[in-house]
Amino acid sequence: MTVSQFPQNTILEDDFVLLRPLELTDIDNLLDISLNEPETWKYSLVPADGKDNLINYIQLAIKARENKTEFPFAVIDKKSGKYAGSTRFYDINFPFRTVQLGYTWYGKDFRGTGLNKHCKFLLLQFAFETLGMERVEFRADNNNERSIAAMKSIGCKVEGVLRSNMPTYESEIRRDSIILSILKEEWFNGVKENLSKKL
Repeated sequence: MTVSQFPQNTILEDDFVLLRPLELTDIDNLLDISLNEPETWKYSLVPADGKDNLINYIQLAIKARENKTEFPFAVIDKKSGKYAGSTRFYDINFPFRTVQLGYTWYGKDFRGTGLNKHCKFLLLQFAFETLGMERVEFRADNNNERSIAAMKSIGCKVEGVLRSNMPTYESEIRRDSIILSILKEEWFNGVKENLSKKL
């Protein structure tokens, strides 16, 4: 499978959550979180706080999908029927069979509900079992304790920290980025089973 063969109509779902391709119409679906939950963007490299920033965020994500470098999803909580946030595959590299998973954010009502574990299970299963990836990488601001704890809880292994790796939303401040990953053999040799028990 090549980058151009990434299934453009990919929908992933279970009884708890539905992930579908992010669209421009999702501006309306995600606007409430954008306007009223500024803490969501504390560690975001591309903030979506406020309508103009949300429009820019979604337009950039869709352009990256059109360029076949990223695949962004809208996340819908099936229990409430509400839009919970967004996540995506990026740095998709089929020749190396690697991909990064990130740009993940949820509204406060959906944090700690188990929704993230359901999303990650579906995304990891798709990456390893449908796309045939050998490695899924995750990155976060090294100060983002909540995000790092969430990644460790699904089975990610810490690989190290890239010091002064990139600018932050407050561009005069640079961040250290922690690198975590899951390998295909780890997925099939315990991570999948352990994560499924937490769903």
